Amino acid sequence: MSSILALNIVDGTVIIICSALSAAALGYLLVRRASPGRENARRAVRRPGRRWAMTVLAGAGAGAVLAVVILVLCEVVFNVFGLPLDPDTRAWVIGAFAAVGVAVVNLWNSRWWRKAIAAVAILLFAATATLGINAGYGLNLTLGSLLNLNTGQALAVPRPVNSPTSSPSTPPQPLWQTWKPPAGMPASGQLGTVKIPNTASGFAARPAYLYLPPAALVPNPPALPVLVMMMGQPGGPESSALFVPTLNAMAAANRGLGPIVLTIDQIGSPTKNPLCIDSPAGRVHTYVMTDVVNFIRTNLHVATGRQYWAVGGYSNGGECALSFGAKHPDVFGSILDISGEIGPSLGSPSATLRLGFGGNKAAYDAEQPLNIMKATHYTDMLAIFTSGSKDTVYTPQGAAAEAAAKAAGMTTARFIGPGVGHRADAILFGLPKGLPLLYRRWDLEAPAP
Repeated sequence: MSSILALNIVDGTVIIICSALSAAALGYLLVRRASPGRENARRAVRRPGRRWAMTVLAGAGAGAVLAVVILVLCEVVFNVFGLPLDPDTRAWVIGAFAAVGVAVVNLWNSRWWRKAIAAVAILLFAATATLGINAGYGLNLTLGSLLNLNTGQALAVPRPVNSPTSSPSTPPQPLWQTWKPPAGMPASGQLGTVKIPNTASGFAARPAYLYLPPAALVPNPPALPVLVMMMGQPGGPESSALFVPTLNAMAAANRGLGPIVLTIDQIGSPTKNPLCIDSPAGRVHTYVMTDVVNFIRTNLHVATGRQYWAVGGYSNGGECALSFGAKHPDVFGSILDISGEIGPSLGSPSATLRLGFGGNKAAYDAEQPLNIMKATHYTDMLAIFTSGSKDTVYTPQGAAAEAAAKAAGMTTARFIGPGVGHRADAILFGLPKGLPLLYRRWDLEAPAP
C-alpha cells in the first residue's frame, strides 16, 4: 500500500495511462448502443443513430455547461482559489464534466454491463481530470500527498554536539574560508520527516520535512544556517521534495555546505487556512515562533546568530514568511518570499475580515505585513521576492511588498521569471534565484566581487 501511495503522479506516466483508459471508455460509450428487447431492436434497425447522437451531444453539452457555471461561481463570484485558474485546468474540468455527461446518458435504457462500464467511467473521468490538474500544478508529487496521507520516511536527526568547543554558535570565521569536508562525507543531502511537538500551541500540524546537507551528515558537523520554509494551499511540507535538486546542487558547488531546511505545516489541512495567526482556527503564530523555534534550537546543530536564520515560503507560505520575518527581525535575519500573498487572505478582504478576524478591523490591519513593515525600521535584514511573469495576481503583490520592505530599511532583491506562473514552476524558479544570495548572507559562499 505504501508503494502505491508513494507513486509519482506528476511525471506523465500515470496521466498517460489514465488518459488512455478514459479515451477507451469514452469511445465505447459514444458508440450507439443496441437497445434491449426485440421491439427496440427492430426500431434500431429501422431508425438511424441520429437520436443516439443527439442524446450523446445533449449529455456532453449539459456536462460542459455545468462545468462552466461551476468555474464562473468558483473563480468570479466566490474567488475560491484566490486567483484565476489556468486554461489547462479549465479544459480538464470542462472535458471531464462533458465526458461524465456522456456516461450518465448511458445509464438509462441499457444492459447491465453498459451501466457498469458507465458508472466506472464516471469515476475514471473524474480521477483522470484530478490527476491532470494536479500534474499541471506539480505540487503534490505523490498519490499520498494528493490524498493528504503522509508517505515520507522519518529522518534520523543527529543529536547536536553539546561540548563547549562545538556547540552551535556564530562561526568565528566564515565557513567558506574554514570548512574542509572530511573523508566519507555523503555526496548528497537527506530529506525526511520529523515530528515537531506542539507543546505551546496545541496546533495540529502535519509532519515537517527536514533537509540535512552533506556537511550536516558528518561527525562533528559545523553549526549551519537554518531556513524555515512553508508551502501554499493546497500543498504541504512534502512538496519540499521540489527543493532537493537545487539544495544538493548548491551544496555540491560549495564543498557540502548548505542550510538545514525545515519545511513546516502552517495550515494543518489542505481544506483549512488559519492565516498564520493565533485565532480560534489554530494558534499558528505560537506554533511557529515557539514550538518550531524551540525544536530547532533543541534538536538541530544550527548557528545561533540571526544572520544565519531565514524564513521563507511559497504562496500562502510566502505571506506567512513575510509576516513572521517582519514581526520577528530579532529571530530571522532574512526572508525568501516566493510568489507570496501580500497579506492574510480567505479569498477577499471582506471574507478575510469576517471569517478570519471576526469583523475586528483593528486586528485585521495589525496582521498586514505592509502595515507591520511601515511601523518598523529594519537594519541588517535581507528580503528576497520572486514571482513569475505569467502570475498576474501575485507578481504585482510581490512588487508592492518589495517596495514596502525597501522603504522600511530592508536590503531587497526582486526576481521575475519569464513565462513562470503560480505553480511548481514558481518554486523551481524562485529557490535557485534566492539561494545564492542567502549563501553569501550565511557565509557559505565567498562574497560577490
